[in-house]
Amino acid sequence: MNPADRLLLRAVRSTGHWTATLAAVTVTHVAAELALPAILGRAVDAAVGVTPASSSGHWLLIAVGLIAVLVLTGAIRDYGTGAASARSVAALRHTLTRHIFSLDPRTAARHPVGDLVGRLVGQVADAGQAAPTLVRAGTVLLPPVGSLVALTLIDPWLGLTFVVGLLLLGVLLRRFVADASAAVAGYQQAQGTLAGLLVEALAGARTIAAAGTLEREVARVLTPVPALRAYGARTWSVLAGAATRGAVLNPLLQLAVVAVGGVSLAAGRLTPGELLAALQYAAIGAGLGTVVSTLQAAVRVRAGCRRATEVLDEPVRQHGTRTLPPGPGELELRGVTVRGTDGRPLLDGVDLRIPGGALLVVVGRSGAGKSLLAAVAGRLRDPDTGQVRLDGVPLPELTAAALTTATGYGFERPVLVGATVGEAVGCGADPTPVARAAAIDDFVERLPHRYRTPLADVAMSGGERQRLGLARALRAERLLILDDATSSLDTVTEYRVTRALTAPDDRRTRIVVSHRVGMAARADLVAWVDGGRVRAVGPHPTLWEDPDYRAVFRS
Repeated sequence: MNPADRLLLRAVRSTGHWTATLAAVTVTHVAAELALPAILGRAVDAAVGVTPASSSGHWLLIAVGLIAVLVLTGAIRDYGTGAASARSVAALRHTLTRHIFSLDPRTAARHPVGDLVGRLVGQVADAGQAAPTLVRAGTVLLPPVGSLVALTLIDPWLGLTFVVGLLLLGVLLRRFVADASAAVAGYQQAQGTLAGLLVEALAGARTIAAAGTLEREVARVLTPVPALRAYGARTWSVLAGAATRGAVLNPLLQLAVVAVGGVSLAAGRLTPGELLAALQYAAIGAGLGTVVSTLQAAVRVRAGCRRATEVLDEPVRQHGTRTLPPGPGELELRGVTVRGTDGRPLLDGVDLRIPGGALLVVVGRSGAGKSLLAAVAGRLRDPDTGQVRLDGVPLPELTAAALTTATGYGFERPVLVGATVGEAVGCGADPTPVARAAAIDDFVERLPHRYRTPLADVAMSGGERQRLGLARALRAERLLILDDATSSLDTVTEYRVTRALTAPDDRRTRIVVSHRVGMAARADLVAWVDGGRVRAVGPHPTLWEDPDYRAVFRS
């Protein structure tokens, strides 16, 4: 079984009892639908005197009962379809969202954000229709097969006529499935590409406006539109072709049944009621609309499962089972090498030992590998070779909870997560101490509901957002990593934050990526990164004697 089919079955299982309920209700509905023409035919024969007239009321009463069953099962089926789809879509979205956030950042970056959103919102919604579609697909042949049996029992010539029509119908539907599958898959792919380009452009809207490249960016974002139009037109063309053939085939099939039934009636092999039933069975069995819509839904479900599976097949970051022993937060990088997508080493054989509780400032020219070293230090990125240890424990062997509790990251452009300011800063705990250390407490005090203020209602500057992100990072218990996390702060605020970071009572290990000589001067150690290697490690005054080191700050 391929991964898309496994996901389809997983979607079916997530509906609980609704799949079985839908199957039972649908079979009951089809049985009532197939029984009704025969009962009405008996009632007509009784009314015209072919059978005893006293039985006419009996057959009408049964017909009313069957109609009530059709109405009741139809209502249950409609409600169950919605309930099953809602459960399945919720489960699949939860699974896909959790998987996306568990991916290695490099893996996740291969999928544009807009494309991931398209899969999560659009294609997962299609895949979530798996249970109702599976039930419909499993029962869609019951009406034509039941009609064939009924027509054969009424008159074998009617059954033979109907078989010829069904064979033509099968050839038509086989071609429809192949053409529709290719068209729908291409449409979804083009849709994802368009969404990715749009999200990318929206993120750089200010740059586009400032550069005056609006028309060029509009043209770039709309590049997939011709393919989208072509696949959409192909989809509707396939549907229109199937509908047109069905519009010709259905009347011809019913006309053939009428002709054969008329001959049989004239020959005395059929009663008027049986002819009426035969006409109704021909209409039920030749109904192409239900078959085509079911096949179209099945194609969309398979395509949605395939699109979701492409992400779910990406390997997630694995965590271990260990926790950290008591320790000062000593961090050690042993032979760490990280390569780019082209195989070029971005960090090359880095060996670095940071004593527990030390403040290490990482400096270097732009593109030297400073941010990459910071990412490796807290396992935002795993090295291709080498090992990173915190208090003697390799980072991949730690549980996710142990790693996130021990480490904290502050970024130049942090993304704030949470419903309120307090959740974004404190992750549920008391955020006041870290907010004070990040010099953001005065800003929060001015908000209408302080830490309970909804995050979406807060207008903030880049510096205020950076300080909120810094406060979140300060919750780290053992290792604090700041990657240019004070670049948007004014001089006074930066001084307050720097003083908090360099306080003698802060015994965490701190790694700060910075371009400022003042921060390097306050550090216990400075790691000078150059060309993906650590060129030197030592106190700032010692390194300052090297003119190349001084040139780093001048640049």
